[in-house]
Amino acid sequence: MGAASVAEQTHIFSYYPIIYMKIIRLAKPGNIKAVLLSLTLSTLIVVTVSTTLYAANTGTGKESETTIRSLSSFEVRPSLFLDCQGCDYNHIRQEITFVNYVRDQVQADIHLFITMQSTGDGGREYELSFIGRRGFSEINYSFTHQTSRDMTQSEIRDSLNDAIRMGLAPFMMKTPIADRFEIFFNGIDESRFPDVEMDDPWNHWVFELYAGSLQLQMESSQRKFDSRWGFWADRVTDDWKFRIRPYFNYNFEEIDQENGDKVVSHRHRHGLDSYAIMSLTDHWSAGVFADYITRTDRNTRHRLQVNPGIEYSIFPYDVATRRSITFRYRLGYTFTDYYDLTIFDKSTEHLVNQRLEARARYQQPWGSINAGIIGSHYFHDTTLRRLETYTRLSLRLAEGLSLSFQTDYNIIQDQLSLRAGDQSLEDILLAQQEMATDYYLRGMVAISYTFGSDFANIVNTRF
Repeated sequence: MGAASVAEQTHIFSYYPIIYMKIIRLAKPGNIKAVLLSLTLSTLIVVTVSTTLYAANTGTGKESETTIRSLSSFEVRPSLFLDCQGCDYNHIRQEITFVNYVRDQVQADIHLFITMQSTGDGGREYELSFIGRRGFSEINYSFTHQTSRDMTQSEIRDSLNDAIRMGLAPFMMKTPIADRFEIFFNGIDESRFPDVEMDDPWNHWVFELYAGSLQLQMESSQRKFDSRWGFWADRVTDDWKFRIRPYFNYNFEEIDQENGDKVVSHRHRHGLDSYAIMSLTDHWSAGVFADYITRTDRNTRHRLQVNPGIEYSIFPYDVATRRSITFRYRLGYTFTDYYDLTIFDKSTEHLVNQRLEARARYQQPWGSINAGIIGSHYFHDTTLRRLETYTRLSLRLAEGLSLSFQTDYNIIQDQLSLRAGDQSLEDILLAQQEMATDYYLRGMVAISYTFGSDFANIVNTRF
């Protein structure tokens, strides 16, 4: 197993729930500093210990004799660990059969790490990283592969499989079955690679109409209807990024009581999101954000926000799909018109606020980290403020051993839209009104250990 034994790893893991429970005990608005310190320390402990264990188990590529498997033990086919969220594993294993698929990267001769992001025209861009191990340790490279929005799901799967085959070619050339492969060239698609720049009548604008969720539930004594629909208009170029997105959400619920009366709830949340973001340098960008919303459960008849902002990225933006640390600042104006008088005796308000964010995201072969802290306050009364923190951690610590860790903790002191007066039980149970709170906490820790056969070649889709 390398420098860290299974017993040592299990001993260290036993401290994670203890740290988590201490955070829960501290999760009160009066303990702001203690909570933030605990969250920071626990995250650092998890990241430091986990990555140390990972390094101890992967080492410098020199595995112990019990984990090394030569090509001959795989009957001339190298072992591949496929590391991709959103890929069709069954289809890939059925179509690409000249490698052996294994369940953990420690067992692999080739680690294929795939990430995906959306492109400006509604398509997808995949980044494929081929990481050689053992006999292939000198082969490490990455390339991108794009699919268009007009492709069907079947075409996207086949196109990705073709890219994987091309990426595996240098590895297969070092195996005893290299002479069983051929390379074909199908010619150049002139529509994709023209001699001159193509004329785009849409000028990079992409539009989408959607009815994302129309749900109906009916029982003898209750009926529910939920609907979501809207419109997208996006334009993405190297220099600019635009969005206009109106959306509409409506919820209806009716419950029959034993006395014959009916409890009826109507809720809506309609709005408009929009922004214009300009690329300044490889590390800086600036933008203007304008949002409108109306929603009954937040006592908001109309709310309009205009926020200019600036962002700095420590890493260049072109590596953001794998790693990013960004800092954002926004200064904004807000106008709100309330349905009912608020607890601050307001029916309308004109406010100015500021918001500062720090976010970090890593997606690497050893796992992923997504964490951030967001602080905001209003200028007319700086005690009206909010602090939000979140952590998403997923790590492979050793062969078959993985850890997932999630926390969300918000300190809430800016509920300006709370209705004056008492809330009825009906309003509370049907979520028709916002409830006052000082904080919000959610946490999760999950550990999984997989063991058994190294091979994952067989696909059986019965039942």
